[in-house]
Amino acid sequence: MQSVYINRIACAVPPNQVHEAFSIFAGRQVLQGRDSTTFARMAARSQIQSRWSVLTPSEPLGSGTACGFYQWGGAFPSTKTRMQRYEAAAPALAEAALDALGLGEEAPRVTHIVFASCTGFAAPGLDHWIINRYGIRGSVERSIIGFMGCQAAINALKFAWHIVRSDPGARVLVVCLELCTLHLQQTSAIEQLLSFLIFADGCATALVSAEPGGLRVDGFHAGLVPQAADQITWRIGDAGFDMTLSGLVPFTLAHALPEWRHEILGGADTSEIDLWAVHPGGRSILDAVAHGLDLPADALDESRAVLQENGNMSSATVMFVLRDMMARAQPGQRGCAMAFGPGLSAETMRFVCA
Repeated sequence: MQSVYINRIACAVPPNQVHEAFSIFAGRQVLQGRDSTTFARMAARSQIQSRWSVLTPSEPLGSGTACGFYQWGGAFPSTKTRMQRYEAAAPALAEAALDALGLGEEAPRVTHIVFASCTGFAAPGLDHWIINRYGIRGSVERSIIGFMGCQAAINALKFAWHIVRSDPGARVLVVCLELCTLHLQQTSAIEQLLSFLIFADGCATALVSAEPGGLRVDGFHAGLVPQAADQITWRIGDAGFDMTLSGLVPFTLAHALPEWRHEILGGADTSEIDLWAVHPGGRSILDAVAHGLDLPADALDESRAVLQENGNMSSATVMFVLRDMMARAQPGQRGCAMAFGPGLSAETMRFVCA
């Protein structure tokens, strides 16, 4: 059977650090005694120190206008305006990641582009922009994975894996770009503000081929908890995209993962896995995975570091974790990547360091 490799991964974040500004702004929205105290405590426990956005924070920090802490004018924008901002801001962020990947030299060899995003859409979209910017041949095969949430990077890598298995000469460019901060909503509800406290913008790119080197992909597994379908939802509203992120998600994952363990690991035991690239959807998500799979205390250090430095960038985030692992991994180490999304569902990937 044809072996498939993630040869390399490169990532980028936009220039604006917004975590402190948002924390100040959100804290001012929660003015009801106990809620204000609760928000401050939960914000401190988030284990996030920085998050990055394509939007510029208002000065002084957290002041903003009626639209919040961003310099967006006097009201929260419509979905149309947010999508226009996505279309305008996405290329520069993609370019930073693709240049780090070295796409300029690779462009003539790219046969397929798989693009994943759940935070913005336009047609012609970013895939067209990439082709024109880097001189990729017009016959390149393009596929879009949309609205699958934080797990979409695993879906994109799975699609690339299938392509290369069927065509060993293929070189697949995978791009995951999310501008989560475009979807800040007007609210004083503590649950929503705590959700907005996590999310950030970022782009991750990868080259997938049959050429040995990087991470050898050994297989995938998908899991679904139908009775928890309402715990993570992502819908298009009139003023941006509306997210539901239930506090029950960590509990659900902690109970579902032990049942899926055998399939996720391809029959291996947890102790046989050296590397755990888990999507850092939040501190409580990582704690639930560690508990559900009975992982060593340091197993999720890379995931926690990405959360601390970048927040949750939806689909791009697990690729940041994989990039960091590739920098330190030893040949022969076995790994498992996983991410979660609407449904409630999980997508997982087994790999070995080449």
